[in-house]
Amino acid sequence: MLERIENRTAKVMIVGQGYVGLPVAMRAVEVGFTVVGFDVDPRRVGALRDGHSYVEDVPDEQVAAALSAGYTVTDDVDGLAGFDVAVISVPTPLRDGSPDLTYVESAARALSAVLCAGALVVLESTTYPGTTEELVRPVLEESGLLAGRDFFLGYSPERIDPGNIQWTFQNTPKVVSGLDEASCRVVEAFYGALVDKVVPVGTPAEAELVKLLENTFRHVNIALVNELAMFAEDLGVDIWSAIDAASTKPFGYMRFTPGPGVGGHCLPVDPSYLSWRVRRRSGHTFRFVELANDVNEHMPDHVVGRVTGLLNRHGRAVQGTRILLLGVAYKASTSDWRESPSVVVADRLAALGAALEACDPHIPVTAHADLPCSVVPFDARRLEQCDLAILLVDHPEFDPDLICRHAPLVFDTKGVLRGRDLRGEIL
Repeated sequence: MLERIENRTAKVMIVGQGYVGLPVAMRAVEVGFTVVGFDVDPRRVGALRDGHSYVEDVPDEQVAAALSAGYTVTDDVDGLAGFDVAVISVPTPLRDGSPDLTYVESAARALSAVLCAGALVVLESTTYPGTTEELVRPVLEESGLLAGRDFFLGYSPERIDPGNIQWTFQNTPKVVSGLDEASCRVVEAFYGALVDKVVPVGTPAEAELVKLLENTFRHVNIALVNELAMFAEDLGVDIWSAIDAASTKPFGYMRFTPGPGVGGHCLPVDPSYLSWRVRRRSGHTFRFVELANDVNEHMPDHVVGRVTGLLNRHGRAVQGTRILLLGVAYKASTSDWRESPSVVVADRLAALGAALEACDPHIPVTAHADLPCSVVPFDARRLEQCDLAILLVDHPEFDPDLICRHAPLVFDTKGVLRGRDLRGEIL
């Protein structure tokens, strides 16, 4: 297998063609592998076959070039047969507070049916420590082949940051691991062909913990500054100025800023995977995670409370007020609104009787079926027609000068409008 990988003659199967799997597939095609993308969603398969990408970090031109180079995509499980390398990059959501590994198990079972001796299987989906060895391995071994003897098995956590043009799949160091030394060497060789740097660790469980550690670190520190923002208001202190000053320290400090909450595929989910695993294995509560969850989950309520107070001070009630939400996605420069705090804020305000519209340049104006309000273009007219604009996402397309000139009242949750002539307040 090492020789096939080094010579780029290995057939690579990427199971899951979402924001993680599609960039891996594109990069594998670029370096010369024969790549098949598998996804259970026929709409995704159809779009990719037509050369259209639904992942913002992968332009249509890249998909078209991959198709010309031999990339194929399928939703037929029979198309999984004959792989040398398979990468599982499927969702791992929470269901009622517990990990749902249904997609991982289904992918492993489909691969098990066509697994051949000498093949490599790598799990990339974010999960709790132990998943590769305790779930994926037994399912794959239903093939009659044994991991570590007949086929190679490993884990490599995804580190995709949607919308980040500086750190991409290729130049972000890739943590890799294997069930045994031989598996680790093969996993390292495969990803070494795709990225600039690989970082081997001792076991799949260690690699699984890496991803959870990274996102729990962010989650806890965001909760810290979010709670500080609440207290700073009570204390009459400018939290943003304090953060700016603290950020001048060249050691022992990392900058995090407040906001309306956390969202996306990682922060609302990954720390809870770790907390669940700790509770199940040791019986203890991971108090940092539980507290961070509590703080971050209540930030949308804090935003609504601040907005209500702001309107009251201007002689208005929330009910009947025309509110323009600036940003629906969970973070800047992405169209992903999974678990977005903006949606929670919208739900809360709609329940109080506000007349809502939302602007998000990354989300088509027709894509509002799952939102409590319509998505409209961002322009001066929309700003002038609202009674209050709430800046929820710091998309670069939101021109601060335009907002300050045309919005009659503004509540800024991201600190974008600091230092400007602002009619309103900042979180």
